[in-house]
Amino acid sequence: MGTSILNRLVRTVVPPPNEAARATRHARRVIDAWQELLSNRGEVSGAAVAREALHAYRNLPPSARPAFFTQLATAFAPDQNALRAACEAWLADPSLAQLTQLQAIAEPPLQELFRRLNQAPGGTAALIDVRRHVLAGHEQWQVIDAVLGHLFNSWFNRGFLTLQRIDWHTPAFVLEKLIEYEAVHEISGWNDLRRRLQADRRCFAFFHPALPDEPLIFIEVALVRGISSSIQPLIDLETPVADPEKADTAVFYSITNCQPGLRGVSFGNLLIKQVAQKIGEEFPRIKTFSTLSPIPGFAAWLARGMGDVQAQPVLDAINALNTPDWHRQSELAASMKTVLAPLCAHYLLTVMHNGAPADPVARFHLGNGARAERLNWLADTSARGLKNCAGMMVNYVYHLDQIEGNHEAYVREHRVAATHELRRLARECMLGGPAHAAGKK
Repeated sequence: MGTSILNRLVRTVVPPPNEAARATRHARRVIDAWQELLSNRGEVSGAAVAREALHAYRNLPPSARPAFFTQLATAFAPDQNALRAACEAWLADPSLAQLTQLQAIAEPPLQELFRRLNQAPGGTAALIDVRRHVLAGHEQWQVIDAVLGHLFNSWFNRGFLTLQRIDWHTPAFVLEKLIEYEAVHEISGWNDLRRRLQADRRCFAFFHPALPDEPLIFIEVALVRGISSSIQPLIDLETPVADPEKADTAVFYSITNCQPGLRGVSFGNLLIKQVAQKIGEEFPRIKTFSTLSPIPGFAAWLARGMGDVQAQPVLDAINALNTPDWHRQSELAASMKTVLAPLCAHYLLTVMHNGAPADPVARFHLGNGARAERLNWLADTSARGLKNCAGMMVNYVYHLDQIEGNHEAYVREHRVAATHELRRLARECMLGGPAHAAGKK
């Protein structure tokens, strides 16, 4: 009896010996179908072969994907001998003809393979799916990621994108995707979505002709008076619908990239600028374009630096974050604010990674030419907001006449545009000694 149970446990933990072989065979069949596509030269027959090749990929068992991507990364590599010969020929004769020959040989066969796969209906979506899996995989798959990333930056450039307003009359299958994809402030259902699409709200998305029913990225906007300091009134179903004609500020409170496989393809900066332009045309009274943004990296940065912190008030404030409902205890929250708000301002403006702000949202908006305007204490008291950034949020303001100058200063000099008030708050940071130095790395 005991031996039987042990044998069952072993079979559960250790895959059968032939499972890896089956995965390899499944992967090999898809590779063969894709090689057939690359060897086919006829345009009409090529489209048919592309359909068959995509069909083979879609029928690939999930357990066989790792073997498939590993084979894919090596099966379509450039011919090293031919590449070496072309390099030597160009060095001996650096003419345009030799350069053209070198470029043709250096182009990975994967690139042409993906172009041909894209001929089939649903090809673009399938390739985005390939990259989604590859991005979460092994280092040896990076060549697949690099080739697809290169192609996607061409296929999804601004000339192919269409900006569409999303409202309650948008087809339901698109509205359902907004509920599914929303990554910043969860949409809890149809009533929640309906409130976010009413008269004092706007939602816009980029679409691509190859994916007409799939938003690539969407942005949610609140039309209000004054720059918002709390997220709750913007997403609360009970907030009364205001007259948008009286608004003087557009607050971008959520930006969601919908396609993980398109990571690294820049849509957000184009989207914000075009939406600001459209809203300005519709509502001439609106002159201020601001975000109300999370600070997702703050808590993790605090946690990494706790071992080096020497200032007792900082330690006390960080430890108090573990107190249940600390934000509801006014005296405790007030004492924490004096420590954590300057720390957060310091993190946003001073803590860098590879010459850019360590916080990903700060990096995005400041890189787009926005200015860090104001830090808002307890602006998001949701479980996620308290966990990620101690309930704080920040406003980035897009001054349309300053965007280009801010962007150039950011790119060339790593200069972060920020208000005097926010810089003064950052200087009140209590970090010192090793912790302060470590934070700037």
